[in-house]
Amino acid sequence: MKVEIRIDPACGEPAVTITAPAMTEEVRALAARLEGGAALIGWAEGRAVPLAEADLLRCYGEEKGVRAQTIGGVYDLKERLYELEARLDRHAFVRISHSEIVNLRKITALDLSLTGTIRITLTGGTVCWASRRYVKKIKEALGL
Repeated sequence: MKVEIRIDPACGEPAVTITAPAMTEEVRALAARLEGGAALIGWAEGRAVPLAEADLLRCYGEEKGVRAQTIGGVYDLKERLYELEARLDRHAFVRISHSEIVNLRKITALDLSLTGTIRITLTGGTVCWASRRYVKKIKEALGL
């Protein structure tokens, strides 16, 4: 993707134009991110807490619900994992199993010695296991 920035002191507010040969899922996702869609809201003890993508360690399914884990705690989410996967930055988040998405920027260690799977350690010591069917996708996302 080519990125071009023009500085114009006469410009009132920043504007972005996306030029593409066709409307693709990538173009739609980019436009949605640039428009600054609604913040991700986590719920804990009856209160709503805005969650920044950069603070997320992982999102996972548990007890017929979806949870978001940050260093500050665990929050319930109203979204489903497939909705989060489409909404979160695909360069920073990757699905590692049917029930879990992790923040690539929060990975502190990978154990690739296990046959067919990956043991992932996140900031704060949280350990996750990648399922076999997602190993190739994870390696591609990490450039391995």
